[in-house]
Amino acid sequence: MAVFKGAGVAIVTPMYEDGSVNYDKLGELIEFQIANSTDAIIICGTTGESSTMTHGEHLKTIKYAIDKVAKRIPVIAGTGSNCTETAIMMSKEAASYGADALLVVTPYYNKATQKGLIAHYTAIANAVPDTPIIMYNVPSRTGCNIQPATVAALVKNVKNIVGVKAASGDLSQIAKTVALAGEDLELYSGNDDQTLPILSLGGIGVISVLSNVAPKETHDMVMKFLDGDIRGAAKIQIDAIPLISALFCEVNPIPAKAALNLMGMNVGPLRMPLTEMEDSNKEILAKAMKDFGIKLA
Repeated sequence: MAVFKGAGVAIVTPMYEDGSVNYDKLGELIEFQIANSTDAIIICGTTGESSTMTHGEHLKTIKYAIDKVAKRIPVIAGTGSNCTETAIMMSKEAASYGADALLVVTPYYNKATQKGLIAHYTAIANAVPDTPIIMYNVPSRTGCNIQPATVAALVKNVKNIVGVKAASGDLSQIAKTVALAGEDLELYSGNDDQTLPILSLGGIGVISVLSNVAPKETHDMVMKFLDGDIRGAAKIQIDAIPLISALFCEVNPIPAKAALNLMGMNVGPLRMPLTEMEDSNKEILAKAMKDFGIKLA
């Protein structure tokens, strides 16, 4: 059984003006997502600014989300690190809290070889044998690319490594990965503008930034495709392209937080080195949101 099918939100981490985590607001966002048909909560990923959290904050935020969701939908915890031992520690803690799955990014900065990636992911998986693991391939951020043969070897040979969040942008690589891994692979799009192309290659969902501001539409797009309404799904994908472009006109999650604030969600500021969105880009974002039918505050 797949971890989830549909649209999982890569949820932002709301913060107070002093930069501390606003857990009450996070609870409001989780309820907003569940009420609008989101199929999974992905907590403490890139969009959640996990890279600037302390280990204590990171784990507290994961536990808060798991407790708040209370098994209504799956919670997938981001527990990756460029240090294997740290990733193991974070993964074991998240598993002990009841995470439904883990999202584990490739080691960044030290850029492991393919042999190193197999060793890294196998060690993490063996430390949490009862918790499914989704690998996260985003070479534009990490400088490290999981090759198709490596993905196939891991999902075929390690029982709880079940899938990949594919954010390489390379559809040919993704197709080759599916060809090698076959039915052993749960494939999730990691790029909102490629959701339907990746679904057409056998994907079963998206881990989405767009879902922060348009959860129902993102869910509907995936479900229409999976239910055979290709035209309906394509219309949502195409209509969303200007908004998706605006949500990535500055580095994620700068625009996502700006968008939620424009909606009156009051998710607060970003942690440095991320800074507030440029006014000119915020105007583009606001227009794209209104054109997509999102009400601004």
